[in-house]
Amino acid sequence: MAIYREESFQSIFPAESEIPEKLKISKPIDGCRYLLNGQIHYWEGPVREVFSPICLRGTDGKVGPKSIGYYPLCTEKEAMEALDAACRAYNNGRGTWPTMPVAERIQHFEDFIVKMTNQREEVVKLLMWEIGKSQTDSEREFDRTVEYIRDTITSMKELDRKSARFTIEQGVMAQIRRSPLGVVLCMGPYNYPLNETFTTLIPALIMGNTVVFKPPKLGVLLHSPLLEAFRDSFPPGVVNTVYGDGATVVTPLMKSGKIDVLAFIGTSPVADVLKKHHPKPHRLRCVLGLEAKNPAIILPDADLDLAVRECILGSLSYNGQRCTAIKIIFVHSEIAQAFVQKLAAAVDQLKVGMPWEKGVNITPLPETHKPAYLSRLVADAEAKGAQVVNSAGGEINTTLFYPAVLFPVNEEMAVYHEEQFGPVVPIGIFEDIQSPIDYIINSNYGQQVSIFGSDPGVLSSIIDPLVNQVSRVNLNSQCQRGPDAFPFNGRKDSGEGTLSVADALRVFSIRTLVAAKAEPINKQIITQILTERTSNFLSTDFIL
Repeated sequence: MAIYREESFQSIFPAESEIPEKLKISKPIDGCRYLLNGQIHYWEGPVREVFSPICLRGTDGKVGPKSIGYYPLCTEKEAMEALDAACRAYNNGRGTWPTMPVAERIQHFEDFIVKMTNQREEVVKLLMWEIGKSQTDSEREFDRTVEYIRDTITSMKELDRKSARFTIEQGVMAQIRRSPLGVVLCMGPYNYPLNETFTTLIPALIMGNTVVFKPPKLGVLLHSPLLEAFRDSFPPGVVNTVYGDGATVVTPLMKSGKIDVLAFIGTSPVADVLKKHHPKPHRLRCVLGLEAKNPAIILPDADLDLAVRECILGSLSYNGQRCTAIKIIFVHSEIAQAFVQKLAAAVDQLKVGMPWEKGVNITPLPETHKPAYLSRLVADAEAKGAQVVNSAGGEINTTLFYPAVLFPVNEEMAVYHEEQFGPVVPIGIFEDIQSPIDYIINSNYGQQVSIFGSDPGVLSSIIDPLVNQVSRVNLNSQCQRGPDAFPFNGRKDSGEGTLSVADALRVFSIRTLVAAKAEPINKQIITQILTERTSNFLSTDFIL
């Protein structure tokens, strides 16, 4: 039986007085500040009001949205000013930041970490209010982001140590290092507006690039408390922010041809449009994290309790609003009924509520259209033979959508193909393992797959074809991004470039070398440069 009966689900939103005092937003957040060329400017033009997915119950018992703040709707003028500032700071690779010794750049980041952690409480609160993420997950996102910065610093030191030597091949001596690419446009997703944005922003910066940063449409205000940290930690023009509609502020940035790297996490159609705007696409480096339809395959000998536990985490963590979420499950016919019953019962035990509630699993959805969209997917599946097999599945209350487990689904249903990006769990049946393998082969996406089973021989026969279709095969565990030291990428329409702590440093840079024939005059010149330390590139300094 579900924790929330219909009447409690329909009265789940709180009154203002029921919100924990330290988590209240007593007055709208003024987000009309933006960072440009080392200075924080105040915007006095048009703004967009931000409504929280956390609705409130009024004294009359009616539930309505809460306005929590507003942010600028900048124009092309401000966007181009931000781009010009980034270009000046890079100065064709001659700026202070791109030519700065690695050890000094690292010190800027260590200063930034201190300033960032001072804003933890405010950023966590805004994560909860802006995108409906639970307090536990919001705290985890902040802490994981700080840890990511620290790990990036460690990885940067290791990379620089390996570069602090000369190589001699065929009578030619050279020092090989990595150099920045130029100006990076960073655009993160709403579901992880802090962490996933920073997994591109941080490595881009530490490699010596300059950045124009546009927050996602949902999750804008939470970046405001960090503006001073960016301003005070980095030279002018190295980090610049721009806000507003993508068509207004991003399109002219791309059309200028001055963006050297597009770091974008979102959908492939939007990525395609952005890339087409660039006048010289062959000069544009792209780092893209895009959509996915990650399947789970439940074999006949799978540990059902383990499979159910991991599939619940994989499909419904943060309401299933993760590109790495399990978005369809294929279960063998021999155990289908038992698996479905166990999974439906487990879903019914999930706690639905507000982000600050202890142990909450399902929270309000930040996209206003999402409950209606999910409801259409459920209705379409039901019309074509599937059933909602869990109690209250698919029930809607304003921005809340009670998780719906659909069984059995087939190729005629929209949910079989579309990435639902929400709390709908479609389950299909298979007799022959080739059926789910064919699904993966024919899919537009190729990020991850989870396989549940016990026979090493059978598992290995599935692993071998799938590692050439997706970028990560998870054995008896959910699909996920971490640990951050592991490669994170995707095939087909699921991504471009590899993101991990070490890989990201490489993707935002290019190998560059200084070479000379190993003749006495060249040896003397290089020795003098190294001894007098007149070059930041040619250096054998070892960072501890």
